[in-house]
Amino acid sequence: MIIHGGIRYSEKGITTSLRAMHVQSELIGMYNENVIGFDKIGYQRKDPVVSSFTEFLGVHGLSQTVDDKVGRIAVSDNPLDLALANKGYFQIQSEDGVKLTRDGRFKIDRDGNLLTLEDERVLSSAGVPIQLPIVPEKIDDIRINAKGLVSVFNKDTKKMENAGYLGIVDSNGVIVMDPQVKQGYNEFSNVSLQNEFLGMMPIIRNFEANRQIFMIQNQNLQKVISQLGSTS
Repeated sequence: MIIHGGIRYSEKGITTSLRAMHVQSELIGMYNENVIGFDKIGYQRKDPVVSSFTEFLGVHGLSQTVDDKVGRIAVSDNPLDLALANKGYFQIQSEDGVKLTRDGRFKIDRDGNLLTLEDERVLSSAGVPIQLPIVPEKIDDIRINAKGLVSVFNKDTKKMENAGYLGIVDSNGVIVMDPQVKQGYNEFSNVSLQNEFLGMMPIIRNFEANRQIFMIQNQNLQKVISQLGSTS
């Protein structure tokens, strides 16, 4: 006895073309998001992932991964602007819980709390918000070393007082031992515009090819319907 098995898949060509154009539109949107994020501080490139069955699943076969390479680091005039020269994330206490970011633009309030530009608390390595022991007259009195230790100069004692280490972790929430914090710097995105445009070109060509196929199939279908109507 011989058993023949297999999978047979058949569908209309118009449906295939429409699904392909939908997928390619989503891919172009992902690349456009990276282009828009080119000049954003702390932005990390999103890398499209196409599964093996995307031609059948459509956009449900698409996903994204985050490129965690270090971005472009530039000098800032603000001592509370921080950049990470190694991989890792600052921990921020938001209304929705703890979130991770590489945007190190911070400020302090009148109580000495270290905050983001959106007034969210910056967390220490102990998981508690960082608060300076004293509020300095000028932010230049605040020092943050490469390990992420935050300290402030006390004019009365003429000594530096520590506020704690920044809670810098990897994507799994594990503390980064050597984050290489750079005080007075901003990290811009790790997006390369040239690579993004080069990546979009074959997708745009595939979209145009599928659009042409769709138009031909649609015209042929209209002719068939017209001929059937004239013979009835």
